Amino acid sequence: MTWLITGGAGYIGGHVVRAMAAAGERTVVYDDLSSGLAERVPDGVPLVVGSTLDADLLTRVLRDHEVAGVIHLAAKKQVGESVEQPLRYYRENVEGLRVLLDAVTDAAVPSFVLSSSAAVYGMPDVDLVTEDTPCVPMSPYGETKLAGEWLTRAVGRATGLRTACLRYFNVAGAKSPDLADTGVFNLVPMVFEKLTAGQAPRVFGADYPTPDGTCVRDYIHVADLAEAHVAAARRLAGSPGSTDLTLNVGRGEGVSVRAMVDLIAEVTGYDIPAEVTERRAGDPARVVAAADRVTAELGWSAKRDVREMVESAWAGWTRLHPEALRARAERTRTEG
Repeated sequence: MTWLITGGAGYIGGHVVRAMAAAGERTVVYDDLSSGLAERVPDGVPLVVGSTLDADLLTRVLRDHEVAGVIHLAAKKQVGESVEQPLRYYRENVEGLRVLLDAVTDAAVPSFVLSSSAAVYGMPDVDLVTEDTPCVPMSPYGETKLAGEWLTRAVGRATGLRTACLRYFNVAGAKSPDLADTGVFNLVPMVFEKLTAGQAPRVFGADYPTPDGTCVRDYIHVADLAEAHVAAARRLAGSPGSTDLTLNVGRGEGVSVRAMVDLIAEVTGYDIPAEVTERRAGDPARVVAAADRVTAELGWSAKRDVREMVESAWAGWTRLHPEALRARAERTRTEG
């Protein structure tokens, strides 16, 4: 069978495509390349450039490639940007999904994996976030992800489409340097950027009710996340009847922001103390996944630790930003 992977030229998508190929699955990538990179798509994997709002093109791709399953990763995903541009986010993330699901059901595609997010939970006041924790998203981005889950499950109930909604926690790392995240929107690359510029990384708030006063998060290696998609795809393809899964994808272990910043300093060789600033509005003290259900349902669990995430992310960062190594060498020479 062939799987259509929307957003397959993106950071996470590129890893999913490689993981599916390693598992012997055929894929075709559909991406508008607004943030994805064509070079992330391996040789031999077809790349169709287009929008999920283009119903005619989606219909042709599903037909021409005889697609039997979809992994839908294409979406806008920046929380702050979603606050400023809610109409754009609802159009791309919800209407784009509706158009895609319409084409999928018309083509009688039986399996559908949706990329969701822990952002659907908002600010949960619990030690471990289970899939049954109430969803109260705090941004238009989180709202669109939750609405996408509702829509996907509703279509599944109405048509028999087998579905899995995967709620990602904090994604980091890279399987190889060429697949590294090129954006600077998450903690690890944000710290890399500051260190490369010779500036102190920022810690937003150190007075939270946590062991060291900083926020605690659940970090998942992107290669582990990609393998979770393979497990979900195979579970759906092998299900004889209807399937409706909603699963957290995390390690089930919390790491504080301060501990992560200290680890980054150790891995990179930069010794620039972090600067503590005021809290950011809307940051919960602790968001850590309960990861037992995904293991029970898919037989999957994370294998890679936080150090592997930072080391692999740093290898990717220095490939894209060789000045980071020069700046570190110059700093070491000057201090020496």
